Amino acid sequence: MTEIKQVQVTSLKTGRYVVIDGVACKVLKIDTSKTGKHGHAKCRIEAAGIIRGEKKVVVLPGHDKIDSPVIEKKTAQVLSVHEEYANVMDEESFETFDLKIPDELKGKIEDGVKVIYWVVLDEKAMKEIK
Repeated sequence: MTEIKQVQVTSLKTGRYVVIDGVACKVLKIDTSKTGKHGHAKCRIEAAGIIRGEKKVVVLPGHDKIDSPVIEKKTAQVLSVHEEYANVMDEESFETFDLKIPDELKGKIEDGVKVIYWVVLDEKAMKEIK
């Protein structure tokens, strides 16, 4: 089910999504060095994990390709809240599962609320209230 496409490292821009060390990340900063005597520019990519927020830094040749995750955005309804997790039901498949409530939504999530969650590299993360 994991969907990934390949993109040229030099075509990356801030805000795009990439896979670094098996973690889906959002590009925060990209620095490209000048071409060296062998003709290849190096790109230093700083990124943060989409789900856990971990920082990643990688240096790649500009002519390389890097994986970019395909993000599915879905809607679910909150069935119950238990401390920092919400039990939700997907509105299309009616599948129920637990999602961790992000810090910025704590206190706003309650029974019956509709939320938007992302499916990235077979992981699910709550992103916003619909």
